[in-house]
Amino acid sequence: MSQLADMIITGNKVFTGLADRPEPASIAIANNRIIAVGSEEEINAFKGEYTKIYQFHDQLIMPGFHDFHLHIMHGAVSLNSVDLFSARSEQEALNMIKEFADSNLENPWVIGFTWDAGYWDTQKLPNRYSLDRILPDRPAILFHAEGHYAWVNSKALEIANITRETENPSYGIIGKDEDGEPNGILYEKAMGAVIRHAFTFSKEQKTEIFTNFLRHAASYGVTAVHDLFATESLEILDDFGLFKEFEDRGELTTRIHLWPALNGDIERAKQLRNAYQSDKLRVSGLKQFIDGVITARTAFLLEPYADQPETRGETSFPPETIKKWVTEADREGFSIRFHAIGDAAIRLALDAYEEAQKANGKRDSRHSIEHVEVIHPDDIHRFNELGVTASMQPDHFAMSERGVYTERIGSDREKYVFSINTLQRSGAKLAFGTDFPIDQLNPLLQIYRAITRIDSGGKDVWHPHERITLAEALKAYTIGSAYGSFREHELGTLEAGKLADIVVLERDLFAIPAEEIPHTKVQLTIVDGKTVYDWTKSFIKQ
Repeated sequence: MSQLADMIITGNKVFTGLADRPEPASIAIANNRIIAVGSEEEINAFKGEYTKIYQFHDQLIMPGFHDFHLHIMHGAVSLNSVDLFSARSEQEALNMIKEFADSNLENPWVIGFTWDAGYWDTQKLPNRYSLDRILPDRPAILFHAEGHYAWVNSKALEIANITRETENPSYGIIGKDEDGEPNGILYEKAMGAVIRHAFTFSKEQKTEIFTNFLRHAASYGVTAVHDLFATESLEILDDFGLFKEFEDRGELTTRIHLWPALNGDIERAKQLRNAYQSDKLRVSGLKQFIDGVITARTAFLLEPYADQPETRGETSFPPETIKKWVTEADREGFSIRFHAIGDAAIRLALDAYEEAQKANGKRDSRHSIEHVEVIHPDDIHRFNELGVTASMQPDHFAMSERGVYTERIGSDREKYVFSINTLQRSGAKLAFGTDFPIDQLNPLLQIYRAITRIDSGGKDVWHPHERITLAEALKAYTIGSAYGSFREHELGTLEAGKLADIVVLERDLFAIPAEEIPHTKVQLTIVDGKTVYDWTKSFIKQ
């Protein structure tokens, strides 16, 4: 007698991840696992009196989206903040900030995200004085689109006690005007003094913020995420205990992989790994920054910036410290992930992984490099040789204004920007994510960008040879992420024995024009065999 299914999902377009095209199939689920995948007739044997049946036609059924890189609580805050990405001038941004501030008088701080002066008419950075005109007495912090610098007003500087005498922190810059006064732009770790005041939320507020995130993730078909250490100052938001409380109550509707800081404190890392090790909530490894971003010229380059030859960026910690931490953590069996955007940063990360391999012996470590924006061609083959995952967010190259980005690095390095297809063809494993809140949580925006390479202008293709196929992009967002976290045996494809994390999209992505992909809606999201989102009923609380 066959085991009876709790749920059967049937459709004409099932993308299992084992082939490159969707096919007709039925999926039987019992408890939290897929027990069989086959034809409708074959799966009928699993139907019982209480089996719930979902019958679809040409909607795409596929493994749940597995976001390999985001920041849960920082992103959750952004859902209740002002989004400035569409602003095309400083004045337009100020109008949006003022309208948001006036509509949210209960918030002591005005918090915003994703402004980018590269898209403004002047292409000039803003300053605190323009913010002061609209917010003279209420503190404000507005994060640049890349998240590595922020625009603040005088009230925020006053609260953080930042004055002309304040020294730059290690790996941070307090922007100054011609008179030596703070100008309201804070780079890298200089943001921390303000963030620590702006992001003080009560337990109740954090609970509400996190609940909103779970709803948001479910509505996009995101069934697993990787919550990566952001900065020391943002650790004020991290609350692994809160996530555990949700899990204990059966309210954790997405799997969470935690990546706390790689910082030399290996004992704390081991304690966290021992404390969080379930199917739904686990410490998967450690993460750290090697450099910053191109537009702020804080990304670490092998050669100087094209538009500012006196700098090539720098590392967030001394290279020898980074290598020591990697060797130590690798010896304890941790996977490690480095934010590395510039070619020198990427090389340093690969060198650190190679040295750890020599010191500790070769093992299946699945270390990763995050973003991989400007790579030196000599380093492309090393991903495959060292078993390093290329963790990428394809929409990032369309978030930066292409002209500004190219001015920073020059035309020679521009040839090796976001080399997704080249890396894949070299044998590198790809894993996709969003870096939410740096980008929207919508996985289909990343898929669209990976297969089209349409640039920030919306018409031109940025290196067409770096496009990948739709099947390859979907696999990078499912089995690629599962592999990157040692979970390919239980996540990432639709096959018997795997955990039942499934999404149904309203349309078959393989049958529609590429430009319609980002606007395709999710109909159904299933996590651990339970329906957590149904577009006909909106969000379903377990």
